[in-house]
Amino acid sequence: MIIVTGAAGFIGSQLIKKLNENNFNNIIAVDQFDSAEKNENLKLLTIKEKIPREQFFNWIDSQDPKELEFIFHIGARTDTTEFDIDILRELNTEYSKKVWIRCVGYQIPLVYASSAATYGKGEMGYEDDERLIQELKPLNPYGESKNEFDKWVLEQAEKPFFWAGLKFFNVYGPHEDHKGRMASVIWHAFFQVLETGGMKLFRSHHPGYGDGEQKRDFIFVKDVVNVCYYLMHNRRHSGIYNLGTGQARTFLDLTKAVFKAMNKPEKISFIDTPADIRDKYQYFTQAEMNKLRSIGYTELFTSLEEGVRIYVQEYLIPKYN
Repeated sequence: MIIVTGAAGFIGSQLIKKLNENNFNNIIAVDQFDSAEKNENLKLLTIKEKIPREQFFNWIDSQDPKELEFIFHIGARTDTTEFDIDILRELNTEYSKKVWIRCVGYQIPLVYASSAATYGKGEMGYEDDERLIQELKPLNPYGESKNEFDKWVLEQAEKPFFWAGLKFFNVYGPHEDHKGRMASVIWHAFFQVLETGGMKLFRSHHPGYGDGEQKRDFIFVKDVVNVCYYLMHNRRHSGIYNLGTGQARTFLDLTKAVFKAMNKPEKISFIDTPADIRDKYQYFTQAEMNKLRSIGYTELFTSLEEGVRIYVQEYLIPKYN
């Protein structure tokens, strides 16, 4: 059995789809399953059993460990504007520790979701050197909750025989509809252009960046699940890895790609960055990808233009236009 937490979510459901496409159908899906919109993500997937998140540890403790092949721990509270530290600690840090402890005790290989939010403003760069993790300064409680777990992992004397933490950068693609404010800029751009004919981007409040010239490392969700799938089959090099494309692109690049994919004329304007996130805003992220490449991952990442084209033309337009 392959266990996927956060199974009904954006990345988790796409990962199950990838597993199904490769004839892995003995899937244990772990999530809350209380959102009709998220549950839509699972409708066409083959799943052996759905386990509510709060029942997962009792369930796994009752299983024959020999039947537990792999855990993908993707589930988390991913809202970067969530400031309830107790909720983030419980769902992102403490819950993950319990998953880790089971993986150690039952000797189950593990891939878990970390985040590029751990890098904060990037004062120390974006290199996935584990010696630097103790020094990172995330900008928000979400990033802190992820970094606290990364730090805890590195302190553990007992580890699963294989484990990997993946620092997801800006992931976009199908099945993020339920994320609302936390959905990708591509998702927001599509609906703004559909409804108004134009797109409003955040104005820069940093002297080093022009309006719309803020840069992020945007990665297509299919590339993310391809890396997860690779690690399931290549269990030799445990550690914490970046997962981006290695190429930062501007929000203007992204928005122009959306207009092109929709076959609409460009109409871009700017608004102030909301005050509640302005002092915590990342103006630049770019994953250093040499570490993942060094363990043998050679697949090319989807370009921003091609990823946007696939997402908009093959998913968003057929569903919403």
